[in-house]
Amino acid sequence: MERILDQLSKAIRSAIIGAGAQSKFIPHVLRDLVDLETRPVCLTEIAYGWCSVIYENRHSLKDWEGLLLTSLEIAFRHLDPQGWDTVPMLIHTENHLEMVDIVFNRRNSNEIADLLHSWTIGYSLNIPRNTCAERLVHLRDLVPFCSRLRRLVIRSVELVGYEGFEGVGMERLVELLNHLHVAVEDMVQPYPWVTILMGILQPSEGIRLLSHWYWEVLVELAISQPWLLDEVTYNPRTMIFLSEAQEWNKLECWIGTVWILWPPEADGITEEDISCPMLLLFRQRPGALQNLEQWMERWSQIHDKSIPESFQRICKQAQEAAQRDTP
Repeated sequence: MERILDQLSKAIRSAIIGAGAQSKFIPHVLRDLVDLETRPVCLTEIAYGWCSVIYENRHSLKDWEGLLLTSLEIAFRHLDPQGWDTVPMLIHTENHLEMVDIVFNRRNSNEIADLLHSWTIGYSLNIPRNTCAERLVHLRDLVPFCSRLRRLVIRSVELVGYEGFEGVGMERLVELLNHLHVAVEDMVQPYPWVTILMGILQPSEGIRLLSHWYWEVLVELAISQPWLLDEVTYNPRTMIFLSEAQEWNKLECWIGTVWILWPPEADGITEEDISCPMLLLFRQRPGALQNLEQWMERWSQIHDKSIPESFQRICKQAQEAAQRDTP
């Protein structure tokens, strides 16, 4: 099969470059390859190479955009975005970068997913981070957003990282994330998401814009993999902002995260830092205590650690104070 495809590839390349009478058969051959049942890895490598040749000879080809997009489909549409067993060895050229506008301007979920797959195959980013970031943030309003594209966008964001989005602005990154609703189980490597989310929470604007969904994600990461946040230092401004802004749902999640990562027994935080916000929270959300207790219990069971002694005491004090203040 590989020898046959290699000979076929040479014939197709010759037809593309020559753009003679035989080139009219290229669309038919490519459409047949789309439906090919047996797909060796080399077909992805070959078809991706055709994209570069097609773009380079676009001025002499009829419907060159259709040929390019069909080649991308042949290369990537059948691949599992989460499959890591076999990784094709792709050769990336300037032509592949130049054709990006063609794919993204069509606003087709599957076609964009094909291209993103080429960028992230082998779990390495095969395109400059700033270029990838700029394209990704423009996808936030794309409808429909197919599940395959969603998985590949999530992987792309993970590979770009927080610093890679600095050129496009934090607000546009947050808009994209709020659209994606990334869960812990969607993450291939959770650590980049810790840096992304904590980076967003540095300015007050990020605290305000980031949806409640991701505050719950932070709690889940703290419970299941607290070591990922070992290098993250406690930022008192987050607690202060949430309290003053009366963002009670977010405050509940942040207090849960703080109790797991930076309890009063740790350096850099006092009991007063956490007891006052808890009092405000319990006044508005009496049921928050149950959620906090459940989070702490899960963390304790998963990691076989004792819940900080101060937890129940401060919770009880804050709850009693909140009840006294309630008319």
